[in-house]
Amino acid sequence: MPGTRGAVPVPLHTNGGQRDLTEEILEAVDQHEHVPTAEVFPATPQDKIKAALDRLASRQMVEYETHDKEQVLLTAEGQAIADEGSHEYKVWDAVRREGRLSLKDQTLANASAKLGQGNAFKLKWIKKDGDALVSLTDSVSDTTREQLQYAQEHRAFQDPKLLKDYSKRKLVTTQKVITYVARKGPRWAKEMPVEVTDLTAEMIADGSWKTANFKPYNFKAKGTLGGEGVGGGTGALHPLNKVREEFRKIFFNMGFEEMPTARFVDSGFWNFDALYVPQQHPARDLQDTFYVSDPPEAGPPGSDESVDTILAEMDVDDDQDESDHPPSDPATRAKDTTAKLDYQAYYNNVRAVHQDGKFGSIGYRYPYTDAETRRLVLRTHTTAISAYVLHRLSANPRPCRYFSIDRVFRNETVDATHLAEFHQIEGVIADYNLTLGGLQAFLKRFFRNIGVPDLKFKPAYNPYTEPSMEVFAWHEGLNKIVEIGNSGMFRPEMLLAMGLPEDLRVYGFGLSLERPTMIKYGISNIRELLGHKVDLGFIESNPAVRLDRE
Repeated sequence: MPGTRGAVPVPLHTNGGQRDLTEEILEAVDQHEHVPTAEVFPATPQDKIKAALDRLASRQMVEYETHDKEQVLLTAEGQAIADEGSHEYKVWDAVRREGRLSLKDQTLANASAKLGQGNAFKLKWIKKDGDALVSLTDSVSDTTREQLQYAQEHRAFQDPKLLKDYSKRKLVTTQKVITYVARKGPRWAKEMPVEVTDLTAEMIADGSWKTANFKPYNFKAKGTLGGEGVGGGTGALHPLNKVREEFRKIFFNMGFEEMPTARFVDSGFWNFDALYVPQQHPARDLQDTFYVSDPPEAGPPGSDESVDTILAEMDVDDDQDESDHPPSDPATRAKDTTAKLDYQAYYNNVRAVHQDGKFGSIGYRYPYTDAETRRLVLRTHTTAISAYVLHRLSANPRPCRYFSIDRVFRNETVDATHLAEFHQIEGVIADYNLTLGGLQAFLKRFFRNIGVPDLKFKPAYNPYTEPSMEVFAWHEGLNKIVEIGNSGMFRPEMLLAMGLPEDLRVYGFGLSLERPTMIKYGISNIRELLGHKVDLGFIESNPAVRLDRE
């Protein structure tokens, strides 16, 4: 037997019984050309009404329009005024009845009466006569009460300007109300038709399919993944993720490997000291860096097993003859590499470089403290991971290329272009006898891949690179040259302390992920890209980008 179905009934409870709301709507539409559901079904919740209308509209039996408006509702104080009169009216009425009412009378002792006195004076209903109040008129028009009674009856004021005044006085509030007006649809029928959902062999054999009422396909229905309920949306990639993937493809095409960057919290040693940032540097102040209070400090520098294992999976030893030495698993290779590293010696080298000078450098010549190097911070740059990876490279020095794209944290004032967290794109290239000219040539090639053909370089200062360069390019939208990145060659004091050969040099360069994303998607305020102000419709509707295309 073929599958059949009608509309799923929406029950309507009344007087202890139960009715089918869809049938009630069909009956009302049959009797009236237009059916305002709020008037015909005043006690039925709006969501039930809409569910029934949607089921009928999906079969084109009815059509409906949606109307939403703000209704005025009286507060408890407003309701009391509508029922009993305004504060000023009550004061005037008490004075009128007494003829002369003492200012010390208990009738005037409550807060309502004190408020009413002021308004009654302004309206010239009463005046002060010695130590008493007297009436100035025999009758008054209580406008406040009349206007609130009108609002109570009509759910609105005659003069819309009154809403602001009465809301400010906390006598009324507003509530958004959604109502519907239903009418007959193209396939109107007073009774719910039975629809066939399956085409069977029997129907084809006996010809009944020719007259069967098949349920139409709803090609606008959402998928079954994610979203609300069973029929929710399938989700969408955030613009930052789209641009991030484009950058990853560029890096991979240029022979880079991706560094593991899961450590949001790092020690002061890896985040600052290993990068030759002095312990008195302003970047380490509380106003620039987020420090972690629990746990209060890290242990001494050492290996990270999870990071080492991931790096071991990427390592390729070109000198290894796999026929003679079958490759071990990544965890074993990671342990073999770690065994070649002396973290204590590395720490001592970093201390010496800072405090006394070493490897040809005079250092910063200040008392180096262990407490500062063990402080835990939310990493301020992914270069902390680069330092760890480069130190690991000293176990097997060789040319290599690494990159990372991940979140970093700065204690900055939030505005249209700055957040307390953002994403940093970073690349490092290690090779023998590298030069500054080679770095400039590489950067031109890299930025050409993201659609920036003409670069300008400006000398700059970074604690861990020397020489250092800021990278600028022409911005068509802003019609001026803007900074797009930073770069340099890692200092010998930093690399030699790790145990790397003197002729193995390293390029470093970086930029934010947010700036190119904002440029590509035409976003002027970074808070529209990240945070609670993000428009989900914008997230879902924007396509992926090609950084090398306009």
